[in-house]
Amino acid sequence: MAGTSQSSFDHHDLRRRVARRLMRLILGRHEQPDGQPLPTHGVYRILVCRISHSLGNTLLMTPLLAELERLYPEAEIDILTRSPVADDVFGHFFQVNRIFRLPAHGVGHPLQYLRPLRRMRRVQYDLAIDADPLSQTGRLLTLLSNSTWTLGFDSPKKHGRITHAVPLPKDLRHKGQLPVYLLRQAIARDTTMAYPPPDLRITDDERRRGRDALLRSLAAHGIDSPGQGIIGIFANATGDKLIGQDWWDRFLGVLQAQYPQCRIVEIVPAFGRSMLDSRYPAYFSSDLRKLASVLAGLDVYISADCGIMHLACTARINTFGIFTVTDPAEWGPYGPGNHMIPARPKDPEAAAGSICEQLKTILPTP
Repeated sequence: MAGTSQSSFDHHDLRRRVARRLMRLILGRHEQPDGQPLPTHGVYRILVCRISHSLGNTLLMTPLLAELERLYPEAEIDILTRSPVADDVFGHFFQVNRIFRLPAHGVGHPLQYLRPLRRMRRVQYDLAIDADPLSQTGRLLTLLSNSTWTLGFDSPKKHGRITHAVPLPKDLRHKGQLPVYLLRQAIARDTTMAYPPPDLRITDDERRRGRDALLRSLAAHGIDSPGQGIIGIFANATGDKLIGQDWWDRFLGVLQAQYPQCRIVEIVPAFGRSMLDSRYPAYFSSDLRKLASVLAGLDVYISADCGIMHLACTARINTFGIFTVTDPAEWGPYGPGNHMIPARPKDPEAAAGSICEQLKTILPTP
């Protein structure tokens, strides 16, 4: 019994390896690129396949949509995804037309899985993009589309013949930038120019209402002004990215000592419970765009690496992502006003000091 409980046998890993072998046998390997770039004109119907359902991966798809709107302004874009918040994230991109949503677990819901696929296959696309360098499911769904051109990464985990296979770059790993690189490389455009940051297309009205909600939260705690600035703290994260309350208490002690005129507002997690003992004014919403609007009303946002950090980035505010275990080169916030803070789990004072130093150029002098 002891040997069984300590076994390192991974059924999920075995399933993935068997699936890859079957896909290689059925589809073969993709053809090598013939050197001809994708056309930049005459592409009117585009399908983007990005199957991940996580909030972070969904938000990190928006740079590709911005790039498609720039390079193919005459085109209509459909999206195939498992994300439950796809409408909220992609719905404000003018060129996005249809969002085909697959269930999170297709095996248990075969009809829910087949219906959007049938709708997708009725469309004759000019270009279908497999935006994920790792997912074999994304490659399979791209191949199931009726598309003249198919685009994806050349990766050992990918099988199936596509018309344009782009090798993975050696010096770029960021999950939001890789799909943009893929497109630029395929049409022979400059891959070194600045990458569009994640963007939720928050409107001015949403931003105003989010700021008003923050001011109401402050007023409910007897605070009648935003002071030197409103700083949002999200103290939750998944798995080993989660930072404990004691760490946050020490971190906030340094932050408040150096910026006593700032207002702290806790952003409450989706399960509806404060992570900071309800000591601060707070905001909670299960509506993604309302939450993003409130984030847009902040002056500064601070959290560990998590989906809400990426949401803050899309709201175009000063975002500080604290990285203790994950790789900021893959997941870090980028673009104007966004900052990656490498931190050791046992040293919150150093992380707070680093952020306080950068706040000198962001917050107004009292």
